[in-house]
Amino acid sequence: MSLYCGMACRRKFFWCYRLLSTYVTKTRYLFELKEDDDACKKAQQTGAFYLFHSLAPLLQTSAHQYLAPRHSLLELERLLGKFGQDAQRIEDSVLIGCSEQQEAWFALDLGLDSSFSISASLHKPEMETELKGSFIELRKALFQLNARDASLLSTAQALLRWHDAHQFCSRSGQPTKKNVAGSKRVCPSNNIIYYPQMAPVVITLVSDGTRCLLARQSSFPKGMYSALAGFCDIGESVEETIRREVAEEVGLEVESLQYYASQHWPFPSGSLMIACHATVKPGQTEIQVNLRELETAAWFSHDEVATALKRKGPYTQQQNGTFSFWLPPKLAISHQLIKEWVEKQTCSSLPA
Repeated sequence: MSLYCGMACRRKFFWCYRLLSTYVTKTRYLFELKEDDDACKKAQQTGAFYLFHSLAPLLQTSAHQYLAPRHSLLELERLLGKFGQDAQRIEDSVLIGCSEQQEAWFALDLGLDSSFSISASLHKPEMETELKGSFIELRKALFQLNARDASLLSTAQALLRWHDAHQFCSRSGQPTKKNVAGSKRVCPSNNIIYYPQMAPVVITLVSDGTRCLLARQSSFPKGMYSALAGFCDIGESVEETIRREVAEEVGLEVESLQYYASQHWPFPSGSLMIACHATVKPGQTEIQVNLRELETAAWFSHDEVATALKRKGPYTQQQNGTFSFWLPPKLAISHQLIKEWVEKQTCSSLPA
């Protein structure tokens, strides 16, 4: 028995080590591509490209789901040639990841202004016909993508948007130049290096022990509620931001905080969503909604939230004209935050 356990432990260690080795190898390969322009250009030869038009990814429909097609360098060169574009335009692409087999993945926007073309923007309808797909706004398509494509396209859009908005040095006013991977931009006149940045955002599920507080903005789809969220101010810690946001938006004072997880979010221009649970002081649960920030906010019971989590479709209008209460889709970290709260409430209510 002890021999069998020893063999099992060694086998488990071997697979853990192998997984770690693959991750380390992949990570260091991506680091090399970001730092070495020649290595990145070489990777483009055997890499794959995701295409965008004015920050909207090229997608194809398959069984009620969107798929993101990829194109080889040769296919991309042929496509550009067919539309009278110089293949040098590929230098506008950005590195967004790689496979475990070290196939590098890039993203290229054919609708943004290009340094390598007089007629910068390729016409969208003609491109869609040629590519047998549609350029669809990512915000509309995100929740109908698989997890890998959603992550890659979110990264790609954030990087492409950042490069489009940072083509000039803020100090000298001179044009900046991206490296091949798109991991930075440099001002040739003063060698200032600019790196892509994300804005930290806290998203907080407030509870009072048996209920959780959910809110909605007027821009939300009808009937949808979510956790409270807000950008971190300069000089604030995550804890300070949470306390301030909860006080500003619903007039409550937070008693305790617990970190849950984080997620990159491509909207509005690349954010790091930092998700936390928070509880309010006993007896201080009266909501005072800040109407400049929110449309409404309310306490919801465990059963109400559990029922909303089970709803699969989008919002539906009821006979009285109101809309069913529903929650953000599974891919959003707010959904996972709310789901964890429901699961903890369920476990705590079970008999010991």
